[in-house]
Amino acid sequence: MNGTLDKALKRESLTEQEALFLWERVPLCDLAAAADEMRREVALEAAALGFAGGPDVVTWQIDRNVNITNVCVSGCKFCNFHCRPGASRTGVANERAIKAYVLEIDDYIPRIEETLALGGDQLLLQGGLHPRLGIEFYEELFLALKQRFPTLKLHALGAPEVAHIARISSLGVRETLERLVAAGLDSLPGAGAEILVDEVRRAISPAKPSVDQWLDVMREAHRMNLPTSATMMYGHIESPLHIVQHLIKLRDLQAEKPAGAHGFVAFIPWIFRSEGTVLEREGVAPDYVPIVSRFSSLEYLRVIALSRLILNNIRNIQASWLTVGVETAQMALRSGANDMGSIMIEENVVSSAGANNSFDAAGIQAAIRGAGFRPVLRDQLYRPR
Repeated sequence: MNGTLDKALKRESLTEQEALFLWERVPLCDLAAAADEMRREVALEAAALGFAGGPDVVTWQIDRNVNITNVCVSGCKFCNFHCRPGASRTGVANERAIKAYVLEIDDYIPRIEETLALGGDQLLLQGGLHPRLGIEFYEELFLALKQRFPTLKLHALGAPEVAHIARISSLGVRETLERLVAAGLDSLPGAGAEILVDEVRRAISPAKPSVDQWLDVMREAHRMNLPTSATMMYGHIESPLHIVQHLIKLRDLQAEKPAGAHGFVAFIPWIFRSEGTVLEREGVAPDYVPIVSRFSSLEYLRVIALSRLILNNIRNIQASWLTVGVETAQMALRSGANDMGSIMIEENVVSSAGANNSFDAAGIQAAIRGAGFRPVLRDQLYRPR
């Protein structure tokens, strides 16, 4: 076997040059086989620790993605969902009217009741960078939801949102997180990472908090033992080097977490969906739209495999069926991924840019079995439910 693959399988940290070598020079079949071997080893370790795991296990989840507001000043060129305050426009991708909104408490109740009735235990809450929603708004929201639904888990607010809330509330990141946790925050999603390279970030998300700010929020969360996840949106203007740099930043931050802390419990890469976005109008689009291809399902499998081999200290890699489809997600389970994510009872942002895949509980389990694995329902910490 290739020496660099041998090093990866020993869980030794790859250098930037070694990771690029794997991307550029190693055949996908070899890369996927090594990543699958590592997945099996990690799965056995997870099972021994009481987590949902084992070489034949693929985990899945039931939750709902609710957008607190669609008002956002970030100006991301890949997002069709956002609005400026007071705005009303027609979405390019789906020709539906988009009006600025902020949900009221009563808007959450039927959504949560349906989620619980379907067996879900978690609400993924995100809302972008609203210029007038400070810390008190989120405290009141979380407290109200927890008072009515005390068993509900709140997986809420990506790192850019936390940094934004801290800034407009004149608070430090630590105090912001502490107040959110006291109000009911259970875990922090990895949203808003995109590509953790500032030159890419400035080009696609001109007003979003910087790479260092994203990392600083997650670093504080890890110090507090607040569980987090990490993401990557690729397939736009980044290069393979940028992908490698993104993964290494995540690995190195995970290595900083206090012993025994949750840190990043999972990593989720997904392909940029371009339909109707500013980036598409600028000529940037992946192979999921009918123009000249730059990316493919095979490249997604390479991303999954490389993620498993570089992220030697993050246990779970999720296949993004929403953006790549069922068949590619199934192949990802043989290329290093061990989780199929959530059935996502509700999702607005990625679907507004052309992601039209969907799953119910029976369908996601059938897809996992169809790939040769045993589905196990999990919670956010990857414990069996």
